[in-house]
Amino acid sequence: MEMKDLTIEEKIGQMIMIGMDTNYITDRIKTMILKYKIGGIILYRKNFSTYKEMIELIEKLKKLNQQNKIPLFISIDQEGGRVNRMPPEIKNLPSANQVAINGGKEEVKKSAKITAEILKKSGFNVNFAPVLDIKRFKDIHPLGDRCYGENKNEVAELGIAAMHEMQEQGIISVIKHFPGHGATNQDSHTFIPIIKTKMETLEKEDMYPFEEAIKNGADAILVGHLLIRDFTGIYPASLSKKFISKYLRKKYKYNGVIFTDDLKMRAIKLIYGADLSVKKAFEAGNDIIIFRFNKEQEKRVIENIINLVKKGKINQGRINRSVKRIIKLKQKYKISDNEDIQQIDIKEINNQIQQIRIKCNL
Repeated sequence: MEMKDLTIEEKIGQMIMIGMDTNYITDRIKTMILKYKIGGIILYRKNFSTYKEMIELIEKLKKLNQQNKIPLFISIDQEGGRVNRMPPEIKNLPSANQVAINGGKEEVKKSAKITAEILKKSGFNVNFAPVLDIKRFKDIHPLGDRCYGENKNEVAELGIAAMHEMQEQGIISVIKHFPGHGATNQDSHTFIPIIKTKMETLEKEDMYPFEEAIKNGADAILVGHLLIRDFTGIYPASLSKKFISKYLRKKYKYNGVIFTDDLKMRAIKLIYGADLSVKKAFEAGNDIIIFRFNKEQEKRVIENIINLVKKGKINQGRINRSVKRIIKLKQKYKISDNEDIQQIDIKEINNQIQQIRIKCNL
């Protein structure tokens, strides 16, 4: 994996991660992998019905990418609780808040270790977890029990412990949702949440767990579709060059990989549209842009970016910096499309999960 061996098209492909709508590999997926040489896939529960189907799908994706120069990120959101993407044979771990309240740091670490073991042995290499947002709302809130606690120090301590467990098991932990979804009670799946809190307060409170995680070796951060009224203007943080390139990178001296939250979210699509949101995400300085549009939209937005880079409208040096970070991360975790998927002992894993469920009174 050498930067000098990549074309502009291949570099841009590495900066793209897409979702799937089906439980099989469509022509759309084949095109995105074989023609555009995308850097990663994110899977959801709808993409498989059983553990066997999940393994087979991951194996097929890896095999399809083997002729490309750089291996795929195979990613998932696996938090436990309401955000559970695993097939039904695998018992569901309790939510972050349930584990934190009932089991403390030790159970949080156990839960993260079990999650990472399941993912690693099943062929995944990226998990969009833990949530480092602060719990300020009831459990039914879009964040609610997905947060470790109501106190910034507790969230930082437990979130970093979970992050480290995943990293030690060979799973890239993507902390989320920077700069802190707990600062607003709106759901970014439906609206563009507006954070009215001043930046000085955000830095002391909501950004604190992320700052601590960066100091403690965070490899990757997901930036939320959160509009900070006195800082990011008419765009959310995820699409703001001022926020990503000039703030997150410089203030926190962060040189890890930055992911956008999914650009398919309803509010982003309705307000900005596919073309503008993808263009702004590239210009802002994100390393990996996540989206799932229809086949024609995806081709168009990628071709648009390629043309903008070739014309010098998007700085090629900026693209190179992102691709360098992506390759470095894939090398650090020894990601490969050729490794055999070990698979888990479902009965044994379920026994471990049940012990945590009992402690959480489930």
